[in-house]
Amino acid sequence: MMAARGTANPRPQQVWLRTLLCVCCLLAGRVAAVAQPSLSEPPISIDDRDHWSFRPLQRPPRAPATPGQSPRQPIDRWLASAWSERGLTSAGTAARATLLRRLSFDVRGLPPRPGEITRWNADTSPDAYERLVDRLLSDPQSGEHAAQHWLDLARFADTDGFEFDKAREEAWKFRDWVIDALNADMPYDRFIALQLAGDELAPGDKGAQIATAFCLSGPDMPDINSQQERLHNVLNELTGTVGSVLLALQIGCAQCHDHKYDPISQADFYRLRAVFEPAVRVKRNQSLSVLSEQGDPPVSHLMIRGDWRRQGPAVTAAAPRIANPSAAPLTARPADGSSGRRTALAHWLTTPSNPLTARVIANRLWQFHFGEGLCRTPSDFGTIGEEPSHPALLDWLAVELPHQGWSLKQLHRLLITSTTYRQRTQATDNGQRDPDNVWLARFPRRRLSGEALRDAMLSVSGSLSAARGGPGVMPPLPPELLKTLLKNQWNVTTRQADHYRRSIYLFARRNLRYPMFEAFDRPDGNASCPRRSQSTTAPQSLLLLNSRFALDAAKRLAGALLAERSTVDQATYRDLFWRVLCRPPTATEQHLLATFYGRQRTLLSTQRRSRESLALPLPCPVDIDPIDAAALTDVCLAVFNTSEFLYID
Repeated sequence: MMAARGTANPRPQQVWLRTLLCVCCLLAGRVAAVAQPSLSEPPISIDDRDHWSFRPLQRPPRAPATPGQSPRQPIDRWLASAWSERGLTSAGTAARATLLRRLSFDVRGLPPRPGEITRWNADTSPDAYERLVDRLLSDPQSGEHAAQHWLDLARFADTDGFEFDKAREEAWKFRDWVIDALNADMPYDRFIALQLAGDELAPGDKGAQIATAFCLSGPDMPDINSQQERLHNVLNELTGTVGSVLLALQIGCAQCHDHKYDPISQADFYRLRAVFEPAVRVKRNQSLSVLSEQGDPPVSHLMIRGDWRRQGPAVTAAAPRIANPSAAPLTARPADGSSGRRTALAHWLTTPSNPLTARVIANRLWQFHFGEGLCRTPSDFGTIGEEPSHPALLDWLAVELPHQGWSLKQLHRLLITSTTYRQRTQATDNGQRDPDNVWLARFPRRRLSGEALRDAMLSVSGSLSAARGGPGVMPPLPPELLKTLLKNQWNVTTRQADHYRRSIYLFARRNLRYPMFEAFDRPDGNASCPRRSQSTTAPQSLLLLNSRFALDAAKRLAGALLAERSTVDQATYRDLFWRVLCRPPTATEQHLLATFYGRQRTLLSTQRRSRESLALPLPCPVDIDPIDAAALTDVCLAVFNTSEFLYID
């Protein structure tokens, strides 16, 4: 008898299929349960908030005056108090010529011009130094110098990086925007707000949208197979950069799991990432440029273990909890097709309740002028970063900045007009008590960066171009380096005068840095660089002595020295020292120069070289012996290789 329909005994194959289906459903349910856990994160404890960088920012009382000290700025009192406690004494005030050269390189990244030296030496008025500071800060070249420090933080380059290192055709516009903003002394709160949300704050303003390239200046792989993976990587890198540059928190460590040391959860990371998600769009084989929002923002999720394929619980855009003690929400006001999230973040960053933003930039400005920040880990104010040497001073500066309308130039001026800044570099008996110069009882001697070194050699030889802005310049490279690049990755700029522009305008390729920059520790742009290393290597000396660039600069310097004379004499040596070292040579130095010059003349005469094979000055006077002229080029090259030229006292 046939069983009723639907109650028949199943066949073995059906049993197997049903069992398999049930197992698959069970496994799918378990995977779903793993992929969609409830959001949980460790709470912020009282001890977490008691860390020095997370404490509320308040103006501390000024340090008491120290007997025997002459403070010019409030900061001098804190330093003098630390010296007194540790038995240190100030190294005293540096010589006027030293201060001029120090200030010129520190503010503009260039040596003083001959006319400035004459003017400075003749100005004996009581406020001569302060007026010099004001002139230098108002010079457009100061913005070009300061911009490079911000571009290091922004991991700026003109290319994408990775294997093909594709050029970003309009990346230079962000570089020029930074220069112009710093020259105009744009308030720092506005400066960072435009870089996060320029398109929201000033709709239709192309300059404001260009500023948002800060967020997308990192390395990228436009040709990756999965564009979803690419978007994930870009957003993570962007979020980590914003955290380290603006908050000095290594929040990027929390993209896969809760931070092991700092009170930053994985949810904190993805809540901050959610601020930027609506504004980043990727398209295969197209480089990223600026932020732009279109349409409704996507729902943001925590990614389990940081895996772009494993979507976790939904998260809402918010600031990191540890830097937001009042738990203030990011109140976004959508407008013109934009979510308003980034504007809300920009406003929160500079609210008085946020203890980090002002501390971070105040510390960076201190580092700009003194080589090291008051906190020597400028992009890590977390628990494994260093504590500040003068916490009250750092807080005072952080409070003073918004009090000065967030003017960076005013804070620069405050620092470089201080007694502390004007000290000599020579160590006194403090050397054994403070070998690392943490307490700054003397000014720290510093080496020029690769960019400043190149610019200085061009400047003193009268070759530096005054042209500003525009696409990056590609000067000639050694043939052996060109062979390492793909076709058309370094097409030498046709206009030769552009080869002598300031270093900040040279094309910045991630996979190949200009030789002098690489030798002198320029970062590659693959990550935010808060502080450059200071190596001492053989290639540095070889470049300064043997490279085509160094020889060309020496020939042009010799040509400038011979422009008003046709003989090499003691006046030539004095002019050379004033141009290169900003001081006259001593009698001993003049004797050394004359002796070296004589030896080079003898050597060149013995070799019987043709005129075409000599390193003649550019231009070379027609009425001078070619041997004499070429020997002067050798003297100029030798002075370029002195320690005094390479270092700032």
